[in-house]
Amino acid sequence: MGEEKLFSHLFKNMKIQIKSVFELVLFEGDYDNLKECVVAATLSGVNLRDADLRDADLRWTNLRDADLRGANLRWADLRGANLRYANLRDADLRDANLRWTNLRDADLHDADLRGANLRDANLGDANLGDANLGDANLAIGV
Repeated sequence: MGEEKLFSHLFKNMKIQIKSVFELVLFEGDYDNLKECVVAATLSGVNLRDADLRDADLRWTNLRDADLRGANLRWADLRGANLRYANLRDADLRDANLRWTNLRDADLHDADLRGANLRDANLGDANLGDANLGDANLAIGV
């Protein structure tokens, strides 16, 4: 309907469907320049390999099973996002806000998490082999 036109400028060359004002489902297309606000979208299983997502506002977004290998997520706001089973190998997550993010079973092998805020993030069974966690905030809230 009219909502598709509202979001069409954000997603060029894509098929989109708006399920509600708060839930956007992307089916296929080119996501290389997805930098604008996609708060609470459903992007599960999406291929964002090597995408430039610097400064992206992805709060509460469902990225379950997403392919984010090599993606640049530096300074991205991923608070509360669902990245369960996501492939984040070699991703740049420097200074990203991952507070309350579900990273359970995610593959973060060789990911750069320097300076990232991982406070209260769920890292259960995540693969952190060779990930760089220098200066990352790994605190657990009370």
